[in-house]
Amino acid sequence: MADYSTYSDFELISLLKDSDSDQEAYAEIYRRYVRLLVRFAESKLYSLEDARDIVQDLFTNFWSDRLDLHIQDNLKSYLFGIAKYQIINKIRKNVVRESYAGKLRALSPAYHSLEEELNARELSTNVRSKLDQLPQKTKYIYQRSRDEHKTIKEIAEELNLSDQTVKNQISIALNHLRKSLSSFFFYLF
Repeated sequence: MADYSTYSDFELISLLKDSDSDQEAYAEIYRRYVRLLVRFAESKLYSLEDARDIVQDLFTNFWSDRLDLHIQDNLKSYLFGIAKYQIINKIRKNVVRESYAGKLRALSPAYHSLEEELNARELSTNVRSKLDQLPQKTKYIYQRSRDEHKTIKEIAEELNLSDQTVKNQISIALNHLRKSLSSFFFYLF
């Protein structure tokens, strides 16, 4: 068996893009850069969990897109560039989420119109109904995440699943809700 630690990044990428998609080459790339990328992401986000999630997503996408890789400079720059953009997106989402939450807190229930209240109730009913269409495990994971504000790691440990499995189940639930409720939102706006 070859010692992949002696291979250059360019050689590892070539092995990845091969029709057989060498998993050991991918594992070596992961070993070389995962810690550096997590430290980099954590230094920008100040959250180890968010940093790990970003790097996990980065490597998942890297594997998925391995046959279409077009790396111009070097692999390290390429990976750090992707991480940088994912960090920016994460920060942007957090800012938008915080801004939205602040606006919601600023609104007093006295200013809600009857129509808004009815729409909120109808949306809540629709969400519950659409969640009931999901497999029990997916629904349970989604509710632990959204309703009980459990982290992916907490849910994974509780159910003895991998973090990625929990992320996938939450994504399935969110995609289902997004597709199922798109007509409802179109009606409202």
